[in-house]
Amino acid sequence: MTADPTIYQRPAELLQNLIRFNTTNPPGNETECIKYARDLLEAAGFEVQMPAKDAARANLVTRLNGRGDAPPLLLQGHVDVVTAENQTWQQPPFAGNLVDGWVWGRGALDMKGGVTMLICAMLRAKMEGFTPPGDVILALLADEEAGSDYGSTYLVKEHAHLFEGVRYAIGEFGGFSMYVAGGKFYPIMVAERQGCPLKVTVRGPGGHGAQPMQGGAMARLAKMLTSLDENLLPVHITPVVKQMVEAMASALPEQAASMFRQVIDPSQTDTVLDHLGNGGRTIRPLVRNTVNATIISGGTKINVIPSEIVVQLDGRLLPGYQPDDLVNEVRAIIGSEPEIEVVKFSPGTPPPDMTHFDTLAQILREADPQGTAIPYVVSGGTDASVFSDLGIQTYGFLPMNLPMSFNFGATVHGADERIPVDALEFGVAAVYQAVQRLGADM
Repeated sequence: MTADPTIYQRPAELLQNLIRFNTTNPPGNETECIKYARDLLEAAGFEVQMPAKDAARANLVTRLNGRGDAPPLLLQGHVDVVTAENQTWQQPPFAGNLVDGWVWGRGALDMKGGVTMLICAMLRAKMEGFTPPGDVILALLADEEAGSDYGSTYLVKEHAHLFEGVRYAIGEFGGFSMYVAGGKFYPIMVAERQGCPLKVTVRGPGGHGAQPMQGGAMARLAKMLTSLDENLLPVHITPVVKQMVEAMASALPEQAASMFRQVIDPSQTDTVLDHLGNGGRTIRPLVRNTVNATIISGGTKINVIPSEIVVQLDGRLLPGYQPDDLVNEVRAIIGSEPEIEVVKFSPGTPPPDMTHFDTLAQILREADPQGTAIPYVVSGGTDASVFSDLGIQTYGFLPMNLPMSFNFGATVHGADERIPVDALEFGVAAVYQAVQRLGADM
């Protein structure tokens, strides 16, 4: 591909090109995609570094020099994507097709669309001669979808000097429009849940597969999974979620607002979210810790009844909660018999620094007066938690003005991932506004 730095004026084309690099993780193989971004940036006059733990999994870091009147601002995003296997797509997932005003393909939303916004901001600033108050650093990352070992974790551990002085960043995941209780909202990520996978071992009598067996490990496993399916973990209303709900209620008509505020009453939370239907889907994982069984291992021969079965649970903790909290909540549901082990605890972001929230909210208000910006906790994890080890507050701000009929949550990581071109252009303009304003408001 020709390295044309004016491609920032054609963000759909840039996104199409990024999608056509198959960066499914694993294995990732992000380097060719990173080289394409490097060529664009170097053609615009940037000096680019490509730190890599593995030659096939490079990262990219470059810098737009500022006036030195403000700390550096970090723009960070990942170029790896999740698999599209075993999904039925209307368009090939790595063709980057433009159909009826939508760019289709894996990564269109998560997060090559966002990477397009970040690259466009850097290219535009350079090509138009804009000098920001402080330096703007762009980091394009590998491996976010599988633990970040080759991406942000590697950079933070081995190349922390590249981010010296940075206090704030723009990255995923937030800025997309969502519709709840008749209102239109733009969630800006300021915190995220914490990863806490669990291993549960279920034991019971083993024996020959030809013999009748009742109450064995398999039956106990079934009982445990049924209990987890039928019983949600307790509701907890964290400070950020309380802020989020109150901000949403303030933008709703009085009757809807009164009902919606009941979300922060734990005795009413689930009833209200059920009433909201799809509108409550985004909020539901933000009001409790969660576990989901994802991997089951047990039995090695068809004619041997296993005496031990291991179940891996994808556990997620709300901000401020610890692994023991999750273990105790799961134990209350499955009983005392199964053995529970914490596999890994990945602390999320610290209590949020809201310094620039109002500036970002104002950018969205100007771009779409019908929408209301709200603080948001991401239900999963992002590279924000890794950069927080350097004292960096990330705001999830990759705006997309999406149609009400589009199910954003079901499409991220799902089949037919796609983004409207006008929603992409909305985000490109908003991120450039953020680059211009964030340093100036310090």
